[in-house]
Amino acid sequence: MKLSAPVYRLKRKARDLARKDAIPLHLALDQVASGEGFGAWSLLAAKSAGALSAEGLLERLAPGDLLLIAARPGQGKTLLSLQLAEAAMKAGRRAVFFTLEYTAKDVLGRFRALGIDPAQFEALFTFDDSDAMSADHIISALADAPRGTLAIVDYLQLLDQKRGNPALMVQIRALKAFAQERGLILAFISQIDRSYDPAAKPCPDLDDIRLPNPLDLSLFSKTCFLNEGEVRFQAAD
Repeated sequence: MKLSAPVYRLKRKARDLARKDAIPLHLALDQVASGEGFGAWSLLAAKSAGALSAEGLLERLAPGDLLLIAARPGQGKTLLSLQLAEAAMKAGRRAVFFTLEYTAKDVLGRFRALGIDPAQFEALFTFDDSDAMSADHIISALADAPRGTLAIVDYLQLLDQKRGNPALMVQIRALKAFAQERGLILAFISQIDRSYDPAAKPCPDLDDIRLPNPLDLSLFSKTCFLNEGEVRFQAAD
């Protein structure tokens, strides 16, 4: 589906609509998305982000990689991660989605919104919303995962929420070592700090990752930042 204008212009149109009709921006965004044939702005953003091609993104990932997918809310990072999961399953790989943000019903609904029939991948897809979410839990859940499995963690910062969990730095180091040893790909959806100003730079970067506690971001071998339809992928030097 071709958009009537670039995403940044559509977002500007939504801002104008929000001011004119005195409605919240997220409602204005959804109205603009509806006019473009999408059920919500997040779907429009994900479709635009899909120009990168989830298959193309998967081809850039290798066993042992840690991928960081980051954006402000509503920019399509979760849907991009699900497209990546679909691409992995189409290639015959397993995909696992770890989250405390969504229910299994939510994720299946998002798959369907992307035109993906979850039933065809039933044996390859695993959903995990355990309250015990931590690096130890993820490692245990992936103990028998075959090489090339893609695991998505939604989101990075949730590993840092429980006081009983080890420090975030310790957890990510453990997950990196595990991924490299077993040949798995771990993708972490990440929040962006509210201080990020798109007027100052068109796309966030590592400096904009929200980190309540210290984390060496060089532990991630690949990064993917999204904003207003723009997608920036980068591999570590």
